[in-house]
Amino acid sequence: MPKNEKTSKRVGTIASKLLSKPSTQKPVRAVAGSALTQRPSKKKAR
Repeated sequence: MPKNEKTSKRVGTIASKLLSKPSTQKPVRAVAGSALTQRPSKKKAR
């Protein structure tokens, strides 16, 4: 994957919600984790 491609905010939010549910199946959790890994880090306010 090229470095300039990133997961959208909407997909990141959905992935986060899926990972927070204990009933989510392992393959779905793996894809959701991958999507969150590709999200840009939140910038910390100083």
